[in-house]
Amino acid sequence: MNMAVVGMIAGMALGFAGYFGGFGAFLLVAALGAVGFVAGRFLEGDLELGDFFRRRDERRR
Repeated sequence: MNMAVVGMIAGMALGFAGYFGGFGAFLLVAALGAVGFVAGRFLEGDLELGDFFRRRDERRR
């Protein structure tokens, strides 16, 4: 799926959540979307678990 379409769907979901559920629902949908995004990248192999725990001054070799 095209990334523009995915972005549009995410924006529409956030818009509906904000309109019908208020700001709290908007934040909940945004947070769950971010968790889903990270989980998806992890499952695809684009992220490694060590990326979250590595110090900033350590560089990949």
